[in-house]
Amino acid sequence: MKRKDKITQEDYLRANRKASREEEISRYGHPLCHKRIYKSKKVYDRKRVKAGDRNLPFLCHDDFILNASRA
Repeated sequence: MKRKDKITQEDYLRANRKASREEEISRYGHPLCHKRIYKSKKVYDRKRVKAGDRNLPFLCHDDFILNASRA
């Protein structure tokens, strides 16, 4: 088998990508996705709205309305 004496541009890019990925994993604990599209908060998203409602006390809100109408 013949041995390579020169480092090609492809080898250089491959080595840099691998080093970058390993550094990313060591820094964050997992590989990051750079192709993900950023989702704007201004766009209506039912899933995000419903996730934000989990911390609201629904029953307390109803009790407040009932108590306010009695007074």
